[in-house]
Amino acid sequence: MTILRGFSPHVEVYSIDECFLGLQGLDKLWLTPTNMGQSIRQRIRQWTSLPVCVGFGITKTLAKLANHIAKKQPEFNGVCDLASIPSAQLEALLSAIEVGAVWGVGRHLSQHLNAFGISTVKALRDTPPSWLRTKFGVVMERLGYELRGVSCLALEEVSVPRKQIISSRSFGQLVYSLPELSEAVASYMSSAAEKLRRQNSICNVIQVFIQTNSFREQDKRYSNSMTVPLPNASSDTRLLIRAALFGLKCIYRQGYAYKKAGVILSCIDSAAKQQEPLFELYGAGGRSAKLMCVLDQINQRYGRDTLSVFSTSKRKSWSMHRGKVSPCYTTNWNDVPIAYAY
Repeated sequence: MTILRGFSPHVEVYSIDECFLGLQGLDKLWLTPTNMGQSIRQRIRQWTSLPVCVGFGITKTLAKLANHIAKKQPEFNGVCDLASIPSAQLEALLSAIEVGAVWGVGRHLSQHLNAFGISTVKALRDTPPSWLRTKFGVVMERLGYELRGVSCLALEEVSVPRKQIISSRSFGQLVYSLPELSEAVASYMSSAAEKLRRQNSICNVIQVFIQTNSFREQDKRYSNSMTVPLPNASSDTRLLIRAALFGLKCIYRQGYAYKKAGVILSCIDSAAKQQEPLFELYGAGGRSAKLMCVLDQINQRYGRDTLSVFSTSKRKSWSMHRGKVSPCYTTNWNDVPIAYAY
């Protein structure tokens, strides 16, 4: 994403490998959008060795559609600018793309659209937005306008703080004992608390859940969760772990082979709006904030889990299998490739 900020100051990070760029006022820097797209592809390939595709559109939905075309149509060479495609060719192209390729149209919604005879992108674009709103709601109405070139989704350059944070993993092997489950839940809560502090927020309620493998018919099945209100809103890892372990002990049942556990932080508010209590509460106040700040700084500098609140064993049998993780070529000396000359 840092590379892309060199092409435009207006960047919305949509996911870990996808983002939108706003090109307002940048049209004179490049001969055509296609030239800009090829420059983006070449720089990212040169600096990271990652292949990417680029799509240009006057709305976010059309840009996503153009990116889809760039991926699926080799003749575009990884860059598609819908505005540069001749009208007749564009109409034929949209008539050949299934409606499920449109951003926001999933499998179930695609089936409902097909039932009304809307099976292609062109058919969806030509459907009156008012009819889409009547049958499918305001979200589909906006999608219809976006396909017609009317922008309804603004570029979000500042990420909105999340209202709910979930940290959950499937175990690398089945877990039976409460101590191992406690280690896993404490680790997940530490990760969730770090995310909470990163967006300068506090939460009022946590939820912990555990479940067995529903696909193992030979094992007894069990799943349960518990919601634990906090005595006061906090982002302190100590308080959050204590609440999570309390809930875990209440729902844990001996004799089951557990496959997954996780925690959920909800009722999230901004830490800046927290009302100061008359008496300093546990997991709140200036001392707690300073302690958590030091904890995050040490873990960021020296590596994850350098400092942890809940003691865990070095051998975490419950850890998720990661046999196919890509090597850390740029951050770990042991993973730097070695070239041999003969």
